[in-house]
Amino acid sequence: MDLFVVLVICLSTLIFLFLWNQRYAKGKLPPGPTPLPIVGNVLQINIKNVSESISKATEDYGPVFTLYFGMKPTVVLHGYEAVKQVLIDQSEEFSGRGSLPVADHINQGLGIIFSNGDRWKQTRRFSLMVLRNMGMGKRTIEHRIQEEALCLVDALKKTNGSPCDPTLLLSCAPCNVICSIIFRNRFEYSDEKLLTLIKYFNENARLVSTPWIEEKHNKHSEFTMDNLITTVWDVFSAGTETTSLTLRYGLLLLLKHPEVTAKVQEEIDRVIGRNRSPCMQDRSHMPYTDAVVHEIQRYIDLVPSNLPHAATQDVKFRDYLIPKGTVILTSLTSVLHDDKEFPNPGQFDPGHFLDESGNFKKTDHFMAFSAGKRVCAGEGLARMELFLLLVSILQHFTLKPVVDPKHIDIAPSFKGIVSIPPVCEMCFIPV
Repeated sequence: MDLFVVLVICLSTLIFLFLWNQRYAKGKLPPGPTPLPIVGNVLQINIKNVSESISKATEDYGPVFTLYFGMKPTVVLHGYEAVKQVLIDQSEEFSGRGSLPVADHINQGLGIIFSNGDRWKQTRRFSLMVLRNMGMGKRTIEHRIQEEALCLVDALKKTNGSPCDPTLLLSCAPCNVICSIIFRNRFEYSDEKLLTLIKYFNENARLVSTPWIEEKHNKHSEFTMDNLITTVWDVFSAGTETTSLTLRYGLLLLLKHPEVTAKVQEEIDRVIGRNRSPCMQDRSHMPYTDAVVHEIQRYIDLVPSNLPHAATQDVKFRDYLIPKGTVILTSLTSVLHDDKEFPNPGQFDPGHFLDESGNFKKTDHFMAFSAGKRVCAGEGLARMELFLLLVSILQHFTLKPVVDPKHIDIAPSFKGIVSIPPVCEMCFIPV
């Protein structure tokens, strides 16, 4: 081997060990697999399915351990108790947003999702205030979702019961709901502006698998035009893509399990009928349908390892001392697929959210929207959209697969930051 190469390897190893020791000198991190110089534990992790690698690592290191992505340590939390302690019990200390290279490059620390400190607190508070003032969480938003649901139904009727991939339409509907909040206007599904927006949202989801005030003269203000633009983009992208992916996956699961679909439609016929639009008041009278919506979100595990958090200060956590800035990864998979709370978690079963009497059963393990200080700001809107849009579809159509249900593949086509469902054609037969 060339002497120069040997020297470079030796020097790199010494630098890595020095930085590693410095990190441990500052804090007492949990143990974990021994990292390699420069690359850390990357070669020991299945990057296409990080959550699976995390689950395997817990067999040797328990529910709290450290992984190195490159030369930076990441503390991983697995299981309900550890995740709850970070997201809820010590939410303030772990409310920072950890680094995500692609997002850091695009957002530059701006917006509501990937910002930190006072910028994040002010931007989130401002965004929620504006969205509430524009109707989010009020009956006016419910009416807009109902109107959009009818537009979606009309668009699906135009497929004439022929096989189709509903991906685009299922993106247009939630995007238009956000448009109706921000712009007080919706777009036709063929509108190029709407289609361009959705194209960017889809591309961003795969890449990471985000304006009324001008205050640049105020150096202490977080409400710069760049920050406001990024915040609006965050609201659009998060509000559109996550709901769209959940609807797509939900229809796929309902195709795979026609017996579940039949029970939902029986409940729709009994509670709502065919002559009026579903409303949120119906949900309390539809425990099985409510359970199905929750089970879809639990089963698909949309954001398996959550978005990374970070310690906002040196934190004592259990028997460890975690230095300020350390990235924290909370495995939502381990909570949503906890076999003690959800028997046979790998099986799609609405019974996971029903008691012995058939009533809807709440559980603290339902963390599909994360929890604590960084919980999804649009959770209320997303819950409303999922219920009203899914029920509207099943009220008007019978879902028909193009292959035998037992041959339908429900494994995600990609499982990175988000779980991407496989493309699937289906028929929407008007009832």
